[in-house]
Amino acid sequence: KFKSSFDGLTQEEATRRLENKGLNELPTKKPINKTVIFFSQFNNALIYILLVAGMLSFFLKDFIDAAIIFAAIIINTIIGYIQELKASNALAKLKRLVEHKAYVLRDGHEVEVDSKNIAAGDVLLIKSGNKIPADCRLLETINLQINESSLTGESIPSTKSSSPVSPGAAVADRDSMIYAGTVVARGSGRAIVVATGIETEIGQIAKMVSEEKESETPLQKRLTSFSKQIGLYIIVVSFALVFIGVIQGRALFEMFLTGVALIVAAIPEGLTVALTVVLTIGMQQILKHKALVRKLVAAETLGSTTVICTDKTGTLTEGVMHVAHIVIGEKEFEIEEQGSRQSQKEAKIVSLALQTALMCNDAIIENPTDELSSWKIIGGSTDVALYSAAIQSGLNKDKLLKIEPRIDELPFESDLKYMISLHKKKGGYVLYEKGAPERLIEKSAYFYHLGKKKKLGVKDKTRLNANYKKLASKGLRIVAVAHREFKELDWEVGDKWESIDEKLTFIGFLALKDPLRAEAKETIHLCKQAGIRPIVITGDYHLTAKAIASELGMKTSDKQIITGPDLDKINDDELKNVVSTVNIYARVNPHHKLRIVKALKKRGEVVAMTGDGIKDSPALKAADIGIALGTGTDIAKETSDMVLLDSNFKTIVDAVKNGRVIFDNIRKVITFLMSDSFSQIILIAGSILLGLPLALIPAQILWMNIVQDGVPGFTLAKEKDSSGVMNRKPIEKNEPILNKEMKFIIFAVGLSRDFLIFFVYIYMVKNNFDITYARTFIFAALSANSLMNLYSIRSLIRPIWLSNPFANKYLNIGALISFFLLLLAVYFPPLQAVLSTTALSLNAWALVFTLGILTVLLIELVKHMFSRIYSKEIKTTNV
Repeated sequence: KFKSSFDGLTQEEATRRLENKGLNELPTKKPINKTVIFFSQFNNALIYILLVAGMLSFFLKDFIDAAIIFAAIIINTIIGYIQELKASNALAKLKRLVEHKAYVLRDGHEVEVDSKNIAAGDVLLIKSGNKIPADCRLLETINLQINESSLTGESIPSTKSSSPVSPGAAVADRDSMIYAGTVVARGSGRAIVVATGIETEIGQIAKMVSEEKESETPLQKRLTSFSKQIGLYIIVVSFALVFIGVIQGRALFEMFLTGVALIVAAIPEGLTVALTVVLTIGMQQILKHKALVRKLVAAETLGSTTVICTDKTGTLTEGVMHVAHIVIGEKEFEIEEQGSRQSQKEAKIVSLALQTALMCNDAIIENPTDELSSWKIIGGSTDVALYSAAIQSGLNKDKLLKIEPRIDELPFESDLKYMISLHKKKGGYVLYEKGAPERLIEKSAYFYHLGKKKKLGVKDKTRLNANYKKLASKGLRIVAVAHREFKELDWEVGDKWESIDEKLTFIGFLALKDPLRAEAKETIHLCKQAGIRPIVITGDYHLTAKAIASELGMKTSDKQIITGPDLDKINDDELKNVVSTVNIYARVNPHHKLRIVKALKKRGEVVAMTGDGIKDSPALKAADIGIALGTGTDIAKETSDMVLLDSNFKTIVDAVKNGRVIFDNIRKVITFLMSDSFSQIILIAGSILLGLPLALIPAQILWMNIVQDGVPGFTLAKEKDSSGVMNRKPIEKNEPILNKEMKFIIFAVGLSRDFLIFFVYIYMVKNNFDITYARTFIFAALSANSLMNLYSIRSLIRPIWLSNPFANKYLNIGALISFFLLLLAVYFPPLQAVLSTTALSLNAWALVFTLGILTVLLIELVKHMFSRIYSKEIKTTNV
């Protein structure tokens, strides 16, 4: 197929193929255009409405009004632009993974070439420590192990061989293949390049990432719907009132100006900035809990999360292998138990098992001159775990080798599935062997039982094999150890291993495990408590995945587990039904993960997906919330919406809690700002319908919406959880941003308040009060009313008298600033000229605060009415 040979391509043929097929590199996506990012901030229905209002004010020469509106737009744009500028280019990171040098055979000679100049058909020379530049089929191997963690997510290096594998095998099972972007952990070999550039596994992942479009977040959808409703409401009300005014005989131009005033009143100009501030502050709060939210709207989406799809290795587990148990006969021992519950004979056998694992081991100490506690062990993950366990038990390899020097070894090969180390000792020789349990059991003639050496019969072998399978079913990686002693060797060193690799004495099993993170089980429980469904998706074997899930307290029946090969047998429609019950996915590849995420989203789930490797990138991008571990690859981080800086799974729960608090605070801000906008419309509409002068002018409305309400409105973003957000179900994906209680507060309470305020305004106009004084009273009444309402709205559940008024110091500071600005607007001459206000009497202020108290009581009545609805979901907490 590749028209190559064992000696590789000719230089001429390689050049021709590169010209025809292209270089071995991934296509580079154009860098992010900052101008596009800036102008994308205007792509919002609320911004469109503000722009129209601003332009109308400008053309009508209301330059102050226009300036205030455009200032609100610019502030919102700058904040959003700064946040969105952090967006990244995952494809560029993928490209850098394969930019390096490599060694190939050209014209039969070894040559060094840039990885981008490798062609399909080239014969690659594999050396320890090298990064693989392309996907290759192995031709020969010598102790070859490849670290594929960036691709498969598994921490254990894969042992490779040139033996063929079955078609359709998962990436982690393709022992005869090596892949671009992976690293040679040990050994050497030759391989023929079968795929380059976009055709490699990494290339296909890059393609999936580039083709996967980002969907709107739940908040974006809610705000879009909310903005459209406001826009329609503004248009209908404005046209209706202008039409009524014209029928009443008012001048068309006058009514046009009135229509502009209505538009200005209806739009909560401070809302877009307030929402951006709420999200930004929310991101900062999440950052304090060691999670970095990369996309502004993603901060709130966390609160809607219903499913978390999590990898196993490095996410739920530590990502490092450890010796969990040492099994001698049918008894299990911990390393720490030496000398405790073991008999003297048993302790000796346990020590022999660890000594065998240490002597039959190619791991090395990188810094042997340092303190023991700071030693760094280098080698395959299994060898490192065994070496570490032996050191922990007090064994010293250098001392042992002085007593029993190694004279030969048979390295581990995947075909052989064992390793032998032969040593000279006083009075003879000793052979140490470690490897596949079934193989060592078969080769053994003796075994240790209760600390004594006994002959190994057929029944004993059956028991040992059964014990091995039992251990393996717990998700443990099992290594068997055996030894044999000789007085004389009647063979030449290096020859006829078979002649001495028999009649072994079986010592026992070493059970290795990648342990759970300390906080993982508690976090899974907290997820369930919050109504979030955890799902384990891993490239590991199903027994291992099942064991981990069981340890986490998850359900693990056969109906709740499925493997990658099984997923390949069902179509997307069938998968949509399967994902409703399956909690564990094993032996999956990146394509499977992407299908799973999409199927869950089709069922209406809001999906968070954790990951740390290249393989996770497409699914991270497709998920509603892509969560990368801090220890993960740059690509995973760049593709994600959030990065766990401490790689702590519990941080996700903290982030979800903050996401729910953010959503609650957004609702509070909207309730606060919309209440004033609705009141302003009622007062202006009432003025038109009754033929009275407008109760408020546009400049006063803008001052209230942006300055008076803006400052305290922002401080609602600092409100903490006061309603037990983690003891209720996730926010429904299609739940509108305005719920019944909010609408009742805005409309019903607003109408009651407006009736009282407007009644006072009518009284003033009919009794020939100065119109400026009357408007100033309305202006002051609404502004002060809002500040008092702020303390009631800060919790839509808890009564104001049970809330701690000092819990949010920023709110108190904001309220004081806002009240000071109100006094300036009423008494400071320059502002009086701009806003058309005048000084009020003490009696007027007394009436202002009386109306405010009545409104607060009305809001508290509404909260009490709705409190029963939430009583089952709310856990009582102190503010």
